[in-house]
Amino acid sequence: MSNLDFIDEAYRDSIATVDSDGKRIWVYPKKPSGRYHNYRVIATLVFLGLFFVGPFVKINGQPLLMINIFERKFVLFGQLFLPQDSVIFSVGLITFFIFITLFTVVYGRFWCGWACPQTVFMEMVFRKIEYWIEGDRKQQMALNKAPWTAEKIIKKGGKRLVFLLISILIAHTTMAYLIGIEATKQIITQPPAEHLTGFIGIVAFTGIFYYVFTVLREQVCVSICPYGRLQGVLIGRNTINIIYDWVRGEPRGKLSKHETPATPTLKGDCIDCKLCVQVCPTGIDIRNGAQLECINCTACIDACDDVMTKINKPIGLIKYGSAESVEKRIPYKLSPRAYAYSAVLVLLVGVEAFLLMSREAIETTVMRVPGQMYQEQANNKISNLYNAQIVNKSNEAMEVYLKVEDNEGTIRLIDGKKKIIVPKEGKADVVFFLDMDKSAIKKIKTNLAIEVWQGDDKLETIKTTFLGFREE
Repeated sequence: MSNLDFIDEAYRDSIATVDSDGKRIWVYPKKPSGRYHNYRVIATLVFLGLFFVGPFVKINGQPLLMINIFERKFVLFGQLFLPQDSVIFSVGLITFFIFITLFTVVYGRFWCGWACPQTVFMEMVFRKIEYWIEGDRKQQMALNKAPWTAEKIIKKGGKRLVFLLISILIAHTTMAYLIGIEATKQIITQPPAEHLTGFIGIVAFTGIFYYVFTVLREQVCVSICPYGRLQGVLIGRNTINIIYDWVRGEPRGKLSKHETPATPTLKGDCIDCKLCVQVCPTGIDIRNGAQLECINCTACIDACDDVMTKINKPIGLIKYGSAESVEKRIPYKLSPRAYAYSAVLVLLVGVEAFLLMSREAIETTVMRVPGQMYQEQANNKISNLYNAQIVNKSNEAMEVYLKVEDNEGTIRLIDGKKKIIVPKEGKADVVFFLDMDKSAIKKIKTNLAIEVWQGDDKLETIKTTFLGFREE
């Protein structure tokens, strides 16, 4: 008989938050406490500090993080990334997804339980307010069943009002990460009509966050989050997860007050108190094994450890571990697949680091004007007409000029100016003639290079071609 034969596999046919008729089963998790919960409180304080302070932090005049999808401007640790950085961005995304895959293969849903904004805000902010206003599990269930009285109206209304205020705060902070803190301040301080799109965005974000944390709640993790749906593919027998030690815990049995540690028994350590189910924010029974609904929040570990301590049993009946380590009673170790993912990740991180280190503040594109042939000029010169686009990725305007490498030709800007002003975080479109002496032309297409200079510093070299001929 297998150690897993105690599990009734019927639980896999449905989720804990939906009944047989397809109706929502509202989850009332018991208030968690314990060693791991205290660690999560610390992690939450760090997360909230970073989240709410982040938009105000500047590095070289740039925000710490900005994901401006509207203007296609992205800032990471003070470095501005524009659409011209698509290669760096693509490699970064690939690296990110490989990292997520590797991390999940090795550590399961550790991210979900400890750092995911949905879990942090739901379980460590909104749920805490709910406990404070309505009480613990039993008090909340009783309040919901009670008739509408003044006390119930005050508690329910007060809770919803606090939820709305926090949703407004989160919405404004999220907007600051999207468009920057300065633009967000303008939306807040000026009439809505002057920034109608931004105002509508903040209202929409507020409504979404309020609905998510008031109505959807655990359904985001259970049914909506795509990362949660990947668990069945990524998690294996060697993955670290919150797991029930069925070898030690089965068969379950209620604790009798007549039993003593010296009393012989065939029962396992699990006394079937169901506290691990009551504290679970997604309503699952961790004793059934690995489940997609488990977000690794550790509430069941704390609840079980507390019970084990009270009945003089070793803690760790529910713990961090892998299915293989529990079944074989061996320490956890990394699988070959984890090492393979690590090798790929190191390679991708190296490529991304190289791209970031070699990234220039100026990026220039030079092209001959389509459909234009060469023109013969006075003094035995031939000219080609070019378009150039100079992108400035820095936080300061730049004054640059163009010249031909080794002075093989002369550049004449159409507007007659010598210098080009490139605005910060912007671009300059330039049209210019490149003149060459006929004596320097050896063939119909000549390869040459155009340099971009700022003062005495050469910023970039761009390869191009020159069309022309020399009469023999």
